[in-house]
Amino acid sequence: HSGVRLTAGGQIVAKLARRILANVEEIKHTANHIARGSTGILRLGLRVPPISGHAQTLLAKWREANPNIVLATMEGNQREIAIGLQERRIDIALITGHKGFPRVASRSLFRERLVAALPCEHPLVERQSLSWEMLGSETVLVQEWEDNHTQREFYALFLGSGARFQGHAASKQTILALVEAGYGVTFQPESSIAATTPGVVFRPLDDENACLEFDLVWPPESEDPLVGRFVAFMRDESRTLGVA
Repeated sequence: HSGVRLTAGGQIVAKLARRILANVEEIKHTANHIARGSTGILRLGLRVPPISGHAQTLLAKWREANPNIVLATMEGNQREIAIGLQERRIDIALITGHKGFPRVASRSLFRERLVAALPCEHPLVERQSLSWEMLGSETVLVQEWEDNHTQREFYALFLGSGARFQGHAASKQTILALVEAGYGVTFQPESSIAATTPGVVFRPLDDENACLEFDLVWPPESEDPLVGRFVAFMRDESRTLGVA
């Protein structure tokens, strides 16, 4: 009838119990957010840096809608991104074409026009647009590795079997530096124009099929809800922008 009072030892235990219960609630709260894909870290592989254009717009919209999600990016060549996906160091990747990626789920996101990159003293820079025929006799510089010739094969579809290619296991910046030095010409997505390179001039191609397809790819067995939310968001926003 006089009530119950905690002993000094009981007060210590009660304080610890309240702390444990608070942590349990925090764990449940965090787990629920992770299960809904509304918090966490999304590791995104990039084949082309999102300097401007549709990729940058879509990523900005994702950030605005999902401020609690950390976006960690890794830029690499096709082989590096493919290995990153297989080893689960990358959750999802935004790439140009996925034929060289074994065992991936994919979603086509948008298309971006190709432009030709020429040294500033090249006679063709006087023209406002170029055709594939005009570039047929040029040395075309491509990114290329021993087990990947995707760029060479893609451009050959437009330039023909007689095209001259020179492969380099190098970054896009190095390829553009070689263009500036007069080693040849190359092709870039239109958004690359935003990253100006001294001594390099970009000219559009007057072929409506001169485009790159940008795809999202991820491991088909992935059950990460954050990946699912990202794919759905990018799909819906690309439709809203009219670029899907």
